[in-house]
Amino acid sequence: MDVFGSFALLLAFVCAVYAFAGGIAAIITRHPLLVKSTRQAGMATCGLIFLATFSLEYLFFTDNFSIAYVVSHSNRDLSTFYKIAALWSGMEGSLLFWSLLLAIYVLSVLITYRNKNGELMPYVGVVMAGVQLFFLTLNNFVESPFKALATPGAGGVLSFITRADGNGLNPLLQYPEMVIHPPNLYSGYTGFTIPFAFALGALLARYPGEKWIHLTRKWTMIAWMFQSLGILLGAHWAYAVLGWGGYWGWDPVENASLLPWLSGTAFLHSVMMQEKRGMMKVWNVWLVFCTFLLCILGTFLTRSGVVSSVHAFAQSNIGGWFVAFMGITLAVCLFAYLKNRDYLASENQLDSVISRESSFLFNNLLFLVACIAVLSGTLFPVFSEWITGNRISVGAPYFNRVNIPVGLLILFLTGVGPLLAWRKTSRESLKRNFGWPLLAGLVVGAVAFVFGFRAFYSLASLFLCLFVASTILLEFYRGAKVIRARSGASFAACAIDLTMRNTRRYGGYIIHMGMVFVFIGLAGAAFNRDVQKSMQMGDSMQIGPYTLALQTADTKPEKNYTAERLVVEVLHGNKPMMMLFPEKRHFVTNQENGTMVAIYSTLKEDLYVVYAGTDPDTNLPVLHAFLNPLVKWIWFGGVTVVFGTLIALLPNRRSVLVLAPASQHAVEPLPHGVVASPILREGHD
Repeated sequence: MDVFGSFALLLAFVCAVYAFAGGIAAIITRHPLLVKSTRQAGMATCGLIFLATFSLEYLFFTDNFSIAYVVSHSNRDLSTFYKIAALWSGMEGSLLFWSLLLAIYVLSVLITYRNKNGELMPYVGVVMAGVQLFFLTLNNFVESPFKALATPGAGGVLSFITRADGNGLNPLLQYPEMVIHPPNLYSGYTGFTIPFAFALGALLARYPGEKWIHLTRKWTMIAWMFQSLGILLGAHWAYAVLGWGGYWGWDPVENASLLPWLSGTAFLHSVMMQEKRGMMKVWNVWLVFCTFLLCILGTFLTRSGVVSSVHAFAQSNIGGWFVAFMGITLAVCLFAYLKNRDYLASENQLDSVISRESSFLFNNLLFLVACIAVLSGTLFPVFSEWITGNRISVGAPYFNRVNIPVGLLILFLTGVGPLLAWRKTSRESLKRNFGWPLLAGLVVGAVAFVFGFRAFYSLASLFLCLFVASTILLEFYRGAKVIRARSGASFAACAIDLTMRNTRRYGGYIIHMGMVFVFIGLAGAAFNRDVQKSMQMGDSMQIGPYTLALQTADTKPEKNYTAERLVVEVLHGNKPMMMLFPEKRHFVTNQENGTMVAIYSTLKEDLYVVYAGTDPDTNLPVLHAFLNPLVKWIWFGGVTVVFGTLIALLPNRRSVLVLAPASQHAVEPLPHGVVASPILREGHD
């Protein structure tokens, strides 16, 4: 299967070369048979990548230890569950996995638009083929996952060997999150290739701007959703596995995943100005370009070894390839823009500062500030080492100092923007839409202050969270009230019906509510506490309202590791609550250690307990306990964001509610953005 996989990858490279070069020829000649053949070559490229990936997984499942990559990342004791994850656990396999996910997107686009948008698709196909060609070059000639295991023999001749067993998977990767976190994050990275291909293709083809935006909206949202979910799962993995009590440390690789999310979020907002008013066309095109380039930059930072990170791969010479690819891509984008910039002229101007257009503009500027701040802080150590020879690190205080106020301003605009009118908002509208939400925020802020929330940013965050949540709930209430007047159904049923009539608008509100929950969770970080103590059996320690009593320690052998486990009884006051089992794991095959944190989680707080090792002076086990308020709101908020995105991806439908007699309910106008349509007694379109 190693020969089969290598051959499939090589054929995929050949097909990608034809799809790219033939696509350029098809654009020049406009020959329909050439257009068709290059599209088929693109599909063949994707199919061959599927075969190559299947071949590598087969080598893992059959314990083929004649392949260097399998030896490095698997062993006979590794479960099937983690042999799946071994595919992307190293440099070579992760690049092949990137090609696989990109192939899924490309194949989906080629099939979806195979008989549509004939003027645009040849350009889009060439861009997608160009990106695939770059990664297939790496897969075939730089970091092949199918290299045979070999050692130098007599006279320097390589001798191919087969090991009896492999080195095993990195202990940090042997957790359930690591089976789903990288696929989601990579799906976000690769997914942004599609809007990039459409934006660059539309610019080169001088295709109407609003049309390419309409074609890519769902692809962009899918990529953004996966990027969001990948970041969330990565944060949860760091929280549950690394044992430091936090979920986000402004690590360079964490930052690399955040950068395209920031620019992609800005694009999803600013694109509405182009759809509604024909504005910000240049801005939107460059946001898409930059988002794609930031995805490539993130991949470069993770795989080149230029940054130090627990998430990064080992030092590699692959970085030069990524730098060259980013340079070529930027040059092509600049050429396309300079050649066709007249095509991007705005159709309207900003009419008023107090308008939805202004809120989107300020929103984008804030996302840009955050993006630049994170990018500069991430790359500063690299540039400082290149220039001075000394690596000057940039820590969390810098990132927090810049991004917390920017994040709070974005949160404020999250509540304000959707309720402002296009062009200009009247004073009466401001009073009607923001009076009650402001009052709710002020009341909750005052209550929080009385109960001890004195940290300024946390207090501001709670005020803004209630303000934004109130504006969102008020929008749902007003819309549901109108539909209830027509149907007589419950508010819950009317709210669901309202959402399904305009999924994009109300799905967006659900996403915003999810971000409110995330900010509530982040606000709790100002009140984190921790205690560390060396303990004998029977000793106890206090943290907040909890008493932790060390009962015993035991050893638990598992298939792939041995666990040293502490048994800790948790008491609230004098009342026993539960037992927690923090543990340290020793992986026999590769002689590495891992940690399993014990967490008791509620909406109010997390009790987070770590077996932190052994005191070198007393040889006693060390228990490190954290009390982290409101963390669960972050995970709940992330799930809400994903749910809202799925709603926004659905098509609008007509109401399923039955009209009530007109004499029983006064009929009011439908709320702004809700589709008026015949009301059906059964079913939906």
